[in-house]
Amino acid sequence: MTWRTTVNWTEFLTSEIETTYRTTGKLMDSVDPRTLGWKPQSGNNWMTLGQLLKHISNACGSGCKGFVAGDWGLPAGKTWEDLSPEESLPPAEQLPAVGSIEEAKKLLSEDKALALQMIEEAGEDSLAHMETGTPWAPTTRLVLGRQLLQMIQHLDRHKSQLFYYLKLQGKPVNTVDLWGV
Repeated sequence: MTWRTTVNWTEFLTSEIETTYRTTGKLMDSVDPRTLGWKPQSGNNWMTLGQLLKHISNACGSGCKGFVAGDWGLPAGKTWEDLSPEESLPPAEQLPAVGSIEEAKKLLSEDKALALQMIEEAGEDSLAHMETGTPWAPTTRLVLGRQLLQMIQHLDRHKSQLFYYLKLQGKPVNTVDLWGV
């Protein structure tokens, strides 16, 4: 048996964005600004807390802009094919960091506004029916709404990483903080 449901992508994505960004912002409030250089001690290729906050602050909206407007933020004249593996996915040591919690929260707010703008610009018909690939996997095609959902999930997964960074630092965060209940 096949189950089919009709999804209003605009409402669904907007709801997911509101919850994910609100919860992420609250977790950012738990960050001690003196720990922006902190990273887990074991393992390798960990982002510092400041790098993670910078990554979180553009993990969704900028990707939505790539899917909707075709602007992936690449340097002028460059395509994905032109990028070396290190340029497309640099090691943690090369990633930029925020200088403050206030900067991270401002950038997060701007990213949220961009994500919502891209949903509006796309429109419900494109979200539900237009199939698109990604520059890094062009043959894997999904409807635009699903691609934007994956950008929200990208932010959500890094929000979880922030949660565990805070747990490792001994901050009093719990499941309610993670899920924003």
